[in-house]
Amino acid sequence: MNPEEDTEWNDILRKHGILPQQIKITQNDIYDSAVAKAQEEESERLEGLDLDELAELEDDEDDQVLAQYRQQRLAEIKAQADKERFGELQHISEPDYKREVTEASRDSWIVVHLFRDSIPECKLMNRFLGELAQQYRATKFAKILSVECIHNYPDANLPTLLVYGNGDMRGQLVRLDKFGGMRTKRRDIEDYLKGLGAIDPALKRALPGESGSGAENDSDNDDDGSNGGRMYFDLSKGI
Repeated sequence: MNPEEDTEWNDILRKHGILPQQIKITQNDIYDSAVAKAQEEESERLEGLDLDELAELEDDEDDQVLAQYRQQRLAEIKAQADKERFGELQHISEPDYKREVTEASRDSWIVVHLFRDSIPECKLMNRFLGELAQQYRATKFAKILSVECIHNYPDANLPTLLVYGNGDMRGQLVRLDKFGGMRTKRRDIEDYLKGLGAIDPALKRALPGESGSGAENDSDNDDDGSNGGRMYFDLSKGI
């Protein structure tokens, strides 16, 4: 007896649960499966095209399908533009701090540099942060004179970085001793911020004149997580 045969006896056995119900595939089932597979393949093909490439296909492809993917791509571009809305090192003052840093950090990561122009390490840090601001435009980079941010803050602790996210301080870096002082590289600061989650490597842009991701040929990051004997303050209490 062949249980797959469509016989009266097999029908009786199926009715009583002795044989499993026979699954019949119709021509409509075959057609629907083929259409679904073709739509999936077409979707995968179009998803990898940019707006210019989609425009070149307008004469050959279904207008409705192309319009759908064009709108999807425009929405993706707009969403990325809304997220990457910064791009420069912003100089703020004491009255701006709450609005530009504390409140703004609820929506995005904020990196604040406490500095004085007379300190060489602060000038170096400002240069690095200006470059990183161009590369990581979803993160806000700001600088403020140390004595405006925290009155009587000692110059010996400069440069100081305060890193905010989700409305709270997530990290603070006091001085550049751990990176070698004036031998500090941009990559050192970049890796420190990556470790905190303050910058997203997936959104990194190349600097003008640099190829690829704009990475430098810097030495390896030597951040071992220790404080290197440096003095830390509870900076959140003074802001």
